Amino acid sequence: MRVEELRRRSGVAFPRKLTTEGTGKHRGNFCSAGHGLSCPSSRGRCTLVLSSDYFLMRLWAGCPLQFLQNFTEKRSSGERRLVGGETRFMYRKLPLRIISACLISCLSFPLWGAEGAPAPVPPPKSTPSVRLPGPAFVALETINPEHIRWHVRFLSHDLLEGRGTGQRGGDLAAEYIATQFAEYGLKPAGDHGTYMQKVPLVGITTLPETQFSLVPKQGETMNLKPLDEYVAYDHTQQSQSDVDAEIVFVGYGIEAPEYNWDDYKGVDVHGKVLLMLVNEPSSDDPKFFKGKALTYYGRWTYKYEEAARKGAAGVILVHQTQMASYPWEVVRNSNSGEKSFLKASGPALKVASWIHLDVASRLASASGMNLEKMMAAAQSRDFHPLSMGAQLKAHIVSKVRNFESNNVIAILPGSDRRVADEAVMYTAHYDHFGIRPDMPGDNIFNGADDNATGCGILLEIARAFGTSAIKPRRSIIFAAVTAEEQGLLGSEYLGMHPPIAAGKISLDLNYDDVKPIGAPEEVEVAGAERTSFYQVVEATAKEFRLAIRPDALPEAGHFYRSDHFSMARVGVPAFSINEGMKFKGHPESWGMEHEKEYIEKHYHQPSDEYHPEMNFVGNSAMARFGFALGWEAASLPKLIGWQHGDEFEAARAKSQQ
Repeated sequence: MRVEELRRRSGVAFPRKLTTEGTGKHRGNFCSAGHGLSCPSSRGRCTLVLSSDYFLMRLWAGCPLQFLQNFTEKRSSGERRLVGGETRFMYRKLPLRIISACLISCLSFPLWGAEGAPAPVPPPKSTPSVRLPGPAFVALETINPEHIRWHVRFLSHDLLEGRGTGQRGGDLAAEYIATQFAEYGLKPAGDHGTYMQKVPLVGITTLPETQFSLVPKQGETMNLKPLDEYVAYDHTQQSQSDVDAEIVFVGYGIEAPEYNWDDYKGVDVHGKVLLMLVNEPSSDDPKFFKGKALTYYGRWTYKYEEAARKGAAGVILVHQTQMASYPWEVVRNSNSGEKSFLKASGPALKVASWIHLDVASRLASASGMNLEKMMAAAQSRDFHPLSMGAQLKAHIVSKVRNFESNNVIAILPGSDRRVADEAVMYTAHYDHFGIRPDMPGDNIFNGADDNATGCGILLEIARAFGTSAIKPRRSIIFAAVTAEEQGLLGSEYLGMHPPIAAGKISLDLNYDDVKPIGAPEEVEVAGAERTSFYQVVEATAKEFRLAIRPDALPEAGHFYRSDHFSMARVGVPAFSINEGMKFKGHPESWGMEHEKEYIEKHYHQPSDEYHPEMNFVGNSAMARFGFALGWEAASLPKLIGWQHGDEFEAARAKSQQ
C-alpha cells in the first residue's frame, strides 16, 4: 500500500519512507509477557511490536514516543479494577486511528520471528496458514498473563472454599464468571435470558453407618475401612441399599466388538458384584485399543456404565497406581464427602466402589487364587469370567440431597448472518472439591491449577473476543461448566442441552489444568488430529513457534477425562489445549519431573494452591493460540468434522440430520 493512501485512510502522518526492522538489534525491547509495545531510544523513532509469546511484527514508523509510552504505562489514571482484594491497573486504550494505521502498515510487511529472523518462505497454497484480520490481531495482543493471574488468584482463594459443586464457593465462582462475561459485553446464553444454565443434580454422601465386607472362601470376613481400604457410592440414589452377592472377576470388564474383545463371554452377571481392573489390555499396536493410548473402554466411568447395563448389583475396581495413572490418594480424595450425579434414569449400581490393591491381593489369596496370575490372564482374548467363591456383604447408607448447580454460558453473536447461527465453543470447568470438614489440617481444595487456570484462560479469551473491533463470522460460545470433578456432569448436561444445536457447533476448545510454570515451547492438542481441522492446528502452532507434542501420557487417557469429551460424545469436534513438557530455559526432563511431582503431591489435594511466584506467561501463550484457532474455525467456509472412521463420526452425522 502506498504511504499516501495509508495517510489518507488513517489520518496519521507517516514519513515517506517506511522500512521494516528484524535484525534482532532491538530484541531486548520485546516483552515476552505480552505487553506488546516498546520504544528504543533511537532519535525519536519507535518500534511497534505486535507480539504474541512466539511471533511478532515489527514496523519502523514515525509514531510519537509519547503515544507508545502511554500504551505501555500500566498505572493509567482512572482505569483500575479490584480483583481478589488487589487493585490492578489496566492499559490505556489505543486511539483507533493510530491502531488502524499501524496495522495496515504492519500487514504490508513480512512476519518476523521472535528471535529476529525473517519469516520462512511462504508454504504452498495447499497448506493452511494463519490469517487473522488486523483488528483480531490487536485483540489477540491484549491477552495478558497478569489478567489470567488475577482470575486464578481470586478463584482459588480460600474465600471461595474450593468451589465445591452445590456449595457456596462454587456458586460464588459461577456468579464471578457471569459478571466477567457481562463486563466483556457478551450476551447471556443460559436459561431464560440469563448466563446460568441450571443443572439438576443429586448429591450423595456415604454415611459412617455404611458397612462393606468381603467374605472369602476361607478365613475371616474382611471388614474394610472406608477411605483407607475402599470407597463406595450408591448410584441408585436411594438412602439405603443392601447387597449380599457373589463376586465374579471379569478382567477389565470390557466388551469391544471392534477390537474383537469380550471379557463377559456371554456370562449372566445379573445381580452379581463384578471385580475388575482399571485401564485396558496393554498393547503397542495402534489398531488394538489404540496401542499405548487409553480409550474410553479403560475409563472407570465406562466400566460402571457397562456393568449397570448388564444388570450387575455392584462393581469393585482394583486400584493400581500404574494402571490408574494416579495414586490411591486421588481415589480417596475424589470419592470422599458428597459426590454429585445427574438424576438417575435407567439401570444403576447399588455399589460403585474401589478397593486398594493390597485388599484385592488378600481377597484373592483367601479365595485360593493369585492376583498377579489373574491380572496376567486378563490380558488374553481367551479370558473368561471367574467366580471368586467370595461374597460382598454391604449395607450402604447415604444422605441424598437434590440441588441445582450452574453452567455459566455466554455468546458473542457472529457478524455474518448467513452462518451466525453456527458457533465455535470454548469450555473450562470451574468446580473443584470444596471443603472436607472431616479432614484434619488444611481441608480446602483450592484447585489453583485444576482448574482456576482453565477458567482464567477462558475469561481472558472471552475478554479479547468481546473487545475486538470486529467480530468473527460465526458466533462464539463461552461455557464455564460445573461438576467436572464429579464425572464431567456439567458438560454432559451441556452436551444434551446446548445453547444451539450440537450439529451447528463447529468446534469445542477446552482448557483444563494448564500449569503456570513458564514459557512453553510445545503444545499438546491430543484429539485434534482426529478432526478435519488438524492442518489449521499444525499451521497455527508453526506460526506460534510451538512444536506439537503427542500426548505425553497417552496411557492416562486424558482425552476421555475432560469436558471436551462430553461434547465429542454428541458429535462436536473437540479437544483440549495444553502445554507440552518442554519449557524455555529447561530440558524436557524438567517438565516431566514437574508433572510427576504435581500428580503425586498436589493433584486433587489441598496443596493445589495459588502462589505469587507462579509464571502465567505460558497460560497467556495457550490463550493466544486458542484465540487464533477459534477465530480461524469461525471463519472457515464449512463446519469442522471428524476424520472418516473416527469413533465420533456417527454421532456427528446424527447431530446434523
